[in-house]
Amino acid sequence: MSTIAENISTLGERIHAAACAAQRDPASIGLLAVSKTKPASDLREAYAAGLRDFGENYLQEALNKQLELADLPLIWHFIGPIQSNKTRAIAEHFDWVHSVDRLKIAQRLSEQRPTQLPPLNICIQVNVSGEASKSGCKPDDLPALAQAITALPNLRLRGLMAIPEPTNDSAKQNAAFAAVRNLQDQLKLPLDTLSMGMSHDLDAAIAQGATWVRIGTALFGARHYG
Repeated sequence: MSTIAENISTLGERIHAAACAAQRDPASIGLLAVSKTKPASDLREAYAAGLRDFGENYLQEALNKQLELADLPLIWHFIGPIQSNKTRAIAEHFDWVHSVDRLKIAQRLSEQRPTQLPPLNICIQVNVSGEASKSGCKPDDLPALAQAITALPNLRLRGLMAIPEPTNDSAKQNAAFAAVRNLQDQLKLPLDTLSMGMSHDLDAAIAQGATWVRIGTALFGARHYG
């Protein structure tokens, strides 16, 4: 068994244990493979080991991989910051977008989504920790943004995404993810998705209701940039 397959098996056990500890159905939690900077061959290996959902941060890199892996029925998630000049390609080539943080971007995605494709699944990224360096809408701005997105054609608002400030303190991890869940509950919309939790904090995210955990390092190993 390859290292990637072994890692997927280990992650599956970890997700299962965290779900059971939270009295949740493990099948309600999806493993989103964060494959930025990784070669298409790694994604092919992960597919062979059972993964179907892949998250990319960099548009051109993602489009190149999509071409190389066009023979596989993969589900593509865009999870990085979105510039206005990138929305058309994202609308045309992805199934999910987790990182919408302002109405202008959502409007462009809706206008540019090809009508022959299903609605684009959208998560609003919330800056729950208030970090100046992080993307995401402010919690106070969330209700108006969510309502506006639900009115757009060609989009389907599924839920929220967050990247809380990194910490190894499990109490702080739980508090941050609980805050995201509470923000979603307060919207009182028919939402089914909480995209939160990464390699170091997925257990706390699952305890607080995550339905997608976005895993890169624990799946593919350390990233290499440059």
